[in-house]
Amino acid sequence: MSGGDKLDFEIRPNPAPVSAADRAALLANPGFGRVFTDHMVTVRYAEGKGWYDARVEARAPIPMDPAAAVLHYAQEIFEGLKAYRTGDGSVTMFRPEANAARFVASAQRLAMPELPPETFVESLRKLVEIDREWIPEHEDASLYLRPFMFASEVFLGVRPANEYLYCVIASPAGAYFAGGVKPVTVWVSPDYTRAAPGGTGAAKCGGNYAASLAAQAEAIEAGCDQVVFLDAVERRYVDELGGMNVFFVYDDGTLVTPPLGGTILPGITRDAVLTLAAEAGHEVREQPVSFADWQADAASGRLREVFACGTAAVVTPIGGVKFPDGEFLIGGGEPGRATMALRQRLVDIQRGRAEDRHGWVTQVL
Repeated sequence: MSGGDKLDFEIRPNPAPVSAADRAALLANPGFGRVFTDHMVTVRYAEGKGWYDARVEARAPIPMDPAAAVLHYAQEIFEGLKAYRTGDGSVTMFRPEANAARFVASAQRLAMPELPPETFVESLRKLVEIDREWIPEHEDASLYLRPFMFASEVFLGVRPANEYLYCVIASPAGAYFAGGVKPVTVWVSPDYTRAAPGGTGAAKCGGNYAASLAAQAEAIEAGCDQVVFLDAVERRYVDELGGMNVFFVYDDGTLVTPPLGGTILPGITRDAVLTLAAEAGHEVREQPVSFADWQADAASGRLREVFACGTAAVVTPIGGVKFPDGEFLIGGGEPGRATMALRQRLVDIQRGRAEDRHGWVTQVL
């Protein structure tokens, strides 16, 4: 399949879907990433054949040979975005075209075939359409969509695979952090780094997250919710959290976030926050922030707020920072006004309660 060809999806409804009563019970408190819908999308790729065999079918285990390339050389990428119920009963997605473009960029970095963006977006539509009853209706809930692709060819040579499987699964989701929106505490890792220049930091691949887990465990042990990584070269500058980008809000209203530069994932929520903050009258800058300055500016009061942002957590205030030699609070540990205003603006756009000036919202149903 070439980039301009249309791939038709064969629909194979699940013959034994979850009952309405059981589904309602699961949706009452889905948590995050533990409950899954009845169906999934699969599309296959083979060198010389292109993309083929596109299906929407019953969610089921994926048969895999022990010599599948992904198990040995980790050729795997993924995305994450959400579908929402709006007040008028329609169903929307937030910026799926941006996820499609990032999926292409990740594939290029991991030497994988590029899935045409129109096929990516259509695969999401198909899954949301057939599993529409799984979309939660209560506030702060959504249907989390997880597209992913991995090398499925059976071989042990070190080279890019010739066969791949693209899938989409869906998971009803409540609040990302237990207890809803409240300031979280982060741990600044002294020993671990997430990505180095020339590495895969800008790609959304599983290896980046696997490399963050030891540091995240360290953060949990220290009583924190998330880990913050410093740059791999000088160990001075803030890169990002284990799964989110980070913003700093100063006393003059300026917002600063670390520049991308290849070591930081180009977050879609991050990009939206940059736009919305500028529209709200904030000066917005992408520039390095050292941990030493973070600590000093928090102590002086110059730094008023810090927040993390990402698809799952949306915008989440950071109230406390811990590191091996001590800890400090930001803004007294309470949610900041700018943080919560940006969060509310973003949520209102996603859920159809505010004007979408940028064409970010795609209606599905």
